[in-house]
Amino acid sequence: MNFDIEKTDIAWCPGCGNFGILNVLKRALVELEINPQNLVLVSGIGQAAKTPHYLRTNYFNGLHGRALPPATMIKAVNPDLKVIITSGDGDMYGEGGNHFIHAIRRNPDITAIVHNNMVYGLTKGQASPTSQLGFVTPIQVDGVFEEPFNPLAVAISLNASFVARTSIHNLDLSLNIFKQAIEHKGFALVDTFTPCVSFNKINTRKWYEENTYIMDDSHDPANRNSAFAKACESYPWPLGIIYKSPAKPSFEENLYAYKNNNNPVINREVQWDKLKAMIESKSE
Repeated sequence: MNFDIEKTDIAWCPGCGNFGILNVLKRALVELEINPQNLVLVSGIGQAAKTPHYLRTNYFNGLHGRALPPATMIKAVNPDLKVIITSGDGDMYGEGGNHFIHAIRRNPDITAIVHNNMVYGLTKGQASPTSQLGFVTPIQVDGVFEEPFNPLAVAISLNASFVARTSIHNLDLSLNIFKQAIEHKGFALVDTFTPCVSFNKINTRKWYEENTYIMDDSHDPANRNSAFAKACESYPWPLGIIYKSPAKPSFEENLYAYKNNNNPVINREVQWDKLKAMIESKSE
């Protein structure tokens, strides 16, 4: 499988952690033998949201914070597709926060890889939902005073299907988690620490190395209470698969359209007579 695009002008700063995420994602897709024709990458707005532009596959690039609704519907219309979201912490947890909450509740069979650099990079360095207390920016001149958003704790509180965190400074760990998330059936969240070399001089690669640790086998991701406690840890932050809920039906499996018919909606014939009757009944 080849996802490379030749002679592409990549709009990320030299040293940006997004390069690492892009390369690890490519490697995961190749090792899982996913056909580019059967993959759809979905994103909103932001530096992380440019990731689909740099892979040779299908993609949908939408509005700021609006990656989850089209991703959910793409999967619903054609469950045979592999659907992956690449989004930033602002795009997913800020503008897209409401969609984030309800996507977890619906449990579509999609993977959300969130580039979490704790800052808005595309718009020149404002604090993001995950920026830490005291973080000074050109907008938050006295430092951030709002409690940082904890996506893992929120996801586990809603009994998310798969919740993990990695840091792109550890490529092997990131590759392993990406692959498990992509193969998982249900909504899979991978919060990925990554440095923004231009607008976040605090949370650097070295900072992530010094303020994270990889969980050992003593952690049971099936234990929801233990997982929630891990999600609330910080300084240092735990890395690994935090929580996996018991198997449950996906959003697509719960849809009436698939109760007695496994044929993807995209392959079905349009029932024009029923559509016409419905339109005419609404116009009366």
